[in-house]
Amino acid sequence: MAGPTSALSREGLRFLAARRQAIALLTAWSAVEAAHTFATGYALAKALDSGFLAHRPGEGLAWLGLAALAVVVGAYGTGRTYRGVAALVEPLRDRLVGRVVTRALRDADGGAVSRLTHQVEIARDTFAGLVMVSRSFVFTAAGALVGLSLLAPVLLVVVVPPLALGLGLFLATLRPLARRQETFLATDEAIAQSLGEVAGGLRDITAGGAERRVRAETGALVDEEFRASLAVARWSVLRVVALAVAGRLPLVLLLVTTPWLLDRGVTPGALVGALAYLTQSLLPALQDLVHGLGASGSRLAVVLRRLTDGPPLPPPPRALPEPAAAAVELRDVTFSYGDHADPVLRGLGLVVPVGGRLAVVGPSGAGKSTLAGLVAGLLEPGSGEVRVAGGPAGRVLIPQEAYVFSGTLADNLGYLRPDGVPEEELHAAAEALAMTGLVDRLGGFTTPLAPTELSAGERQCVALARAYLSPARIAVLDEATCHLDADTEARVERAFAHRPGGTLIVIAHRMGSARRADRVLVMDGARTALGTHEELLEESELYRDLTAEVRPDRLGSAPSESGPVNPAL
Repeated sequence: MAGPTSALSREGLRFLAARRQAIALLTAWSAVEAAHTFATGYALAKALDSGFLAHRPGEGLAWLGLAALAVVVGAYGTGRTYRGVAALVEPLRDRLVGRVVTRALRDADGGAVSRLTHQVEIARDTFAGLVMVSRSFVFTAAGALVGLSLLAPVLLVVVVPPLALGLGLFLATLRPLARRQETFLATDEAIAQSLGEVAGGLRDITAGGAERRVRAETGALVDEEFRASLAVARWSVLRVVALAVAGRLPLVLLLVTTPWLLDRGVTPGALVGALAYLTQSLLPALQDLVHGLGASGSRLAVVLRRLTDGPPLPPPPRALPEPAAAAVELRDVTFSYGDHADPVLRGLGLVVPVGGRLAVVGPSGAGKSTLAGLVAGLLEPGSGEVRVAGGPAGRVLIPQEAYVFSGTLADNLGYLRPDGVPEEELHAAAEALAMTGLVDRLGGFTTPLAPTELSAGERQCVALARAYLSPARIAVLDEATCHLDADTEARVERAFAHRPGGTLIVIAHRMGSARRADRVLVMDGARTALGTHEELLEESELYRDLTAEVRPDRLGSAPSESGPVNPAL
């Protein structure tokens, strides 16, 4: 585990180094929050020694008032720390989601569902909790120890040794607990993958009479997860022992050594202040640290390692491949959703040359998005072959529902460019895609985005610009401009078509896309027709229906065209 752990540590340090400003602000507000920790014990000791025990109640009340004021200031600091925590947590979640999705598409990861729905959220929540409890303990302990040293340095002799012993015992249990947590999560992934396979093959299981075997195999996985959870619980018991040594034992020692401390000049007020530090500050902070770091810290390390393990994801190459005669080629492709389902595509042959511009039209359910998925590599043909120039890095799919993550606009636009995008190139892309107004409204490329505050059309603009700036030669727009007006849509398609060596395939949303294309593919399930706009008006009844009967700005349902055609461009 040393290799993956060290690599994970280095990546974590880089992640934190990139957010130094957020960490600095979080540190500053944590110091403000800890002010009441110091004031609670120190002001209480002074209120007794210099105030009430010295028969000066006014001074005693003044010290208590100062302590109350420190509580108000600390509460304000606590509220401000949550913003700093969010500035660390949300970028981590976005990065983990991106890695999981990319690896799932690349490797057909069977545990991706568990990673996305369970482990990424575990990482997000536990990281937030870990940041909160860790910085709270550090600043609380610092405030309490400084207060004890100012009241009477000899108090540290009683408090610090058991505190250090308990913390050492607790830290010694973290690695064994992490190993048990990793075993538990591995079994959880295995169960998720197994149940997915079982759910998809229920008919075959029943038909083959394999119910007992499947039940036994699935039950064995459940039993293994149960045993792993028991192991985690047993190691977690040591947290109670560590908490007792670090949090309760100093309190007992302070009471037992009271006569000895008084003989060495410790005042009654200092003893009461020390008790306040232990019971009101150190013990609650220890409890939060032990329960938070013990459960969340080890769990976070395991989850992050599982989410980031495996070979590194290859970045999209900056250098574009040499042009080929065909950018996309489908050879006798047949595809259906299920072994017994009717084919969506049957015997489809299609060639799109480098620099070609193809529009795909047809009624709803005709197989247009299926074709986009095959070209993008998200679907595998049942038979036949799909060839794409440049491999996976040579194509990019922009779906109808665009994803924008938290971060700056430049981060979003340069996501597919590992070495970043120069600012002049960002401006050129914004001009080409008619989104300069959006950039100005958002405050420029370096302004942080709030994805929920963007409209559907604005999110599509961001996703389109991200694909436009990618090194991929082949762009597939699957109704990716449906939330844009017709003029902007035309400008976007022209921009993609004019990329050097670029090839554009548009799942058409408006008839204008078909008129602008070099060739148009008309789909009606397994029946297809291919040609120019003028040729199809002459030869395809379905195409004439689509151009004549739908609203001018949309492609809707239309009568099916008769007769199969195997197009090749």
